Amino acid sequence: MSDLWTKYDAWLKEDGPAALVIREYLMPAEGPDAVVFPPTFAPGDGFPGGYNIDGPFNGHPDGENVCLIDSVGSQANRIEPEFSKDPYRSLVPQVEIQAGERTINLLEVGHRAGDAITRCTELASELNAAFKSHLKGDDNPLAKIAPTSLIFGVWDSRETQARLPRLVGSTIRAFNVRKLTRGAVYIPPADYSALDVFDEDEKAKAEGDKKNPLAQRGFVHNPASGTLGGVIARGGIRRDATLNLVALRLLKAPKEDDSLKLRRYILGLSLVAFTHPSAFIGSLRQGCILVRDPARKMDNAFVAVYADGRRVNLEVSHEGALEFARAAAEKFGVGKNRQLTFSKELAKKDVQEAKSKGAKKRKGQ
Repeated sequence: MSDLWTKYDAWLKEDGPAALVIREYLMPAEGPDAVVFPPTFAPGDGFPGGYNIDGPFNGHPDGENVCLIDSVGSQANRIEPEFSKDPYRSLVPQVEIQAGERTINLLEVGHRAGDAITRCTELASELNAAFKSHLKGDDNPLAKIAPTSLIFGVWDSRETQARLPRLVGSTIRAFNVRKLTRGAVYIPPADYSALDVFDEDEKAKAEGDKKNPLAQRGFVHNPASGTLGGVIARGGIRRDATLNLVALRLLKAPKEDDSLKLRRYILGLSLVAFTHPSAFIGSLRQGCILVRDPARKMDNAFVAVYADGRRVNLEVSHEGALEFARAAAEKFGVGKNRQLTFSKELAKKDVQEAKSKGAKKRKGQ
């Protein structure tokens, strides 16, 4: 066991690495030159909507650009729920909230410990106290309730304003992409005008009009042309992941010995997330199955990066990370599992208080 502590404690010392970094090259499951479908985003703030593509950067229409394939938030949302499954389940407290007929695990909630749904349970006051403890320099209470909030970041923006940075971040980008379009047409299985459901004039007006109720309900031909058709990544696809050890070393408890146990615990969980074999890639969405690119295997990197710029190659297996996480969790003492109930009354009270604060702000009080 002492060897295990010695190996990983070096990363927790002030002269330890600033970060661990993974770079791995990916490709579509169909092949490196296949079409891959990025996520689409709604328009707003000057963005027209569609794929998030920055560039071209050299001013030429065919110049380099960068396309977001999976955001840091999406990547976190893919890995965090893994802690509700075996063999990771026992490493963190399982906090489950009954909301109507649904049971929601805190590990699946977007704002984590700072989410509205947690404020509307019997856990609200305890979580509020945990965020206040963080502001006073004690992260133990939050780690006992929601340790993954310390790993993937949390902001109690509605109450204490306590904010903990993301320790593990991962993003997938495609480089120098060529954007494609596609077309399709829906052909109804029967001529409904011939069946006297409507007449020929109504049919003629409806065909090609996406807002027409007959088109929306699937009674007439409905073409779709020039829609988003994915991208071809001519410059490759790469996942960049970082484990921020500087921020991890800022976590603390009132006693130095407890601070070390806390940091080991969070480091163990972070390494499990960081080295998970498949949670960050695979089937991201329809038309976007990514696998590792064997042709660029030698370009992949897993390094410790020091403040002076040194980059030291690492070999940390997922099994090794899991062994350390289990030992660190036992020493720290994993928080208790909880079964909570969503309170409609607390939610209404929360909404009413927000409205009252908004009204006072508008009046300048």
